[in-house]
Amino acid sequence: MVKPRRFEHVMRVAHLARDIALANGIDPQLAYWSGVLHDVARDLPDSELLRLAPPECDIDAAHPLALHGRAGRTLLEHWGLQGRTERERTVLEAVEDHTTGPRSGNPVSACVYIADVSEPGRGVNADIRELALHDLPAALRQAIVSKVTYLQGRGIEVHPRTLRTFHDLR
Repeated sequence: MVKPRRFEHVMRVAHLARDIALANGIDPQLAYWSGVLHDVARDLPDSELLRLAPPECDIDAAHPLALHGRAGRTLLEHWGLQGRTERERTVLEAVEDHTTGPRSGNPVSACVYIADVSEPGRGVNADIRELALHDLPAALRQAIVSKVTYLQGRGIEVHPRTLRTFHDLR
């Protein structure tokens, strides 16, 4: 489902999410598999992203790539991951939320989000990655604040889900 370069990123995210989870007393296998699945819809064409995850706001409609988390969740549900158990719901939320920020109460989602924005192949956010290995809540706050500050400083509209996470963490 993903191109070779994206697959390398996916595996770095999965390994880092596992390491962050392990360091914070969170199920490392659940974080790893959520990381493996997080970008399942990332390389789909815009038309398919829009079909799988109809826009919730103007940002989604203008930038369909922002939908790849929700589209990934939809794919996983079509493939049989229905959210019948807490573990399945955790994975589905982690995949869905990795683009906009984790909802409150899902530490696996936080691991995947932080791993995605800070995996070594990106060449940025090493400070967030290191912080996540001993203080996950602080790393999540730093990652979200950094994203919101960056976007707002450039006059770019922030996704409502990201703003909700931002306000939840304050």
